[in-house]
Amino acid sequence: MISKDALFAVSLFPYLGFLWFITRSGKMPRLALIGFYMTLVFVAVTIPAGIYAKVAYGEALANVDWLHGSAEFFLTLSNILIVLGFRQAVIQVKQTSTEG
Repeated sequence: MISKDALFAVSLFPYLGFLWFITRSGKMPRLALIGFYMTLVFVAVTIPAGIYAKVAYGEALANVDWLHGSAEFFLTLSNILIVLGFRQAVIQVKQTSTEG
């Protein structure tokens, strides 16, 4: 069975491919695109936070509340940006359809 760490590392490649395609398409709402990239920031913050939790506290990241919450903030921020980006796009489409 594949380890969770190996699965995590392998899953990064499809996500990078997804980002490459949606960036090239030019059809993704800009704010949503920033949100999808912000997910990479979440990953970049979570990995060192997990290492720090293990070294400093001898615990998994999920068991160190202040550190886990700080890392999860970046996931929450990315989700908010994605939702706001798509919301803005829906509003623009509705305005365009009522005008034309």
